[in-house]
Amino acid sequence: MFELLMSADMMVEDPDGMTELLVNKLGIHKHERWRQAFADHPYIAHFLRVHKSLAVAPTRVEPQVHLDKPNHGDPMFHTFLESLRDYQGRHRPMLTHSIVLATHSAKFDNLMEKLMRRRLRFRMAQRTADMPFDRMWMGCTPEDPRYDPSVDGGLCIEVMPIEPLQMPADTFASPAPQPRDLAAGEMVRVTARGFLVRNLDETLRCCSANLGWEPQDPVEALSQEGYRRATMGFTLPNSASLDIIEATRWNGDAGVYLNSWGPGPYYIRIAVNGLAAKAEDLRSRGTKFTWVEESEAVGGKSLIRIDPSELRGQVFEFEEY
Repeated sequence: MFELLMSADMMVEDPDGMTELLVNKLGIHKHERWRQAFADHPYIAHFLRVHKSLAVAPTRVEPQVHLDKPNHGDPMFHTFLESLRDYQGRHRPMLTHSIVLATHSAKFDNLMEKLMRRRLRFRMAQRTADMPFDRMWMGCTPEDPRYDPSVDGGLCIEVMPIEPLQMPADTFASPAPQPRDLAAGEMVRVTARGFLVRNLDETLRCCSANLGWEPQDPVEALSQEGYRRATMGFTLPNSASLDIIEATRWNGDAGVYLNSWGPGPYYIRIAVNGLAAKAEDLRSRGTKFTWVEESEAVGGKSLIRIDPSELRGQVFEFEEY
């Protein structure tokens, strides 16, 4: 149904400072041209890359903030954003402004027609000189811009056509582009964005009925991790997946997080060329982490979990490419 998970985002108070932290602690790539800020849309966002090629790694890492200033380009967005904070919990360390899904224009049109026909809640942002393309948020309307999870099952989804992203042509090549001349420990791409929900079956029902979006594989029960997981895939093989997770016990990592902070965004997982080499790189950066020898989450292979205190509460993981 969808081509791409555009970004693994995080709402933070200081995206510039968070960007420097991600660069210094993890080695993520930044560039001044990847920083976005507009006068009529009062926000700051960095579209950081784990690999410099967008064709190899199309899902970016996005620290961003929406400023408390008049939003002439989208005057209803402040109310919507405040309702998202209320829904996710204002003290939650990880907050999303939206899970941004990108799809071809024809599919976007079909989805919009379906939402209209079924009278489901959604809102369009007006096109502006800075953003002359369509963007749609689920679970709200112009006259009632507060978020309601009944349409997307609590995933806070935003949908946009993929064409305005101006992805490199080889992004869509078959077979998918692969990295070349990788150094030991080099990051390859974001492989997964985790998202915690209270009721996985209800969220999947909403995704199926309202978006025509199904898991790429049967729902998994990971007993060691203490959760059930549905992997939502995309037509671009190099896109990160969206892993929708329901905790099944209170004392697993996911259960502790859910019952401490509530549902919402969880891990950002990145593939690297040589996990042991990445561990050495992290040690050289003074970045605290845990080495998990066998993780059910990645098929029994090893996994690195960064200490969230290193990244202002954000959960990052590394897996073998």
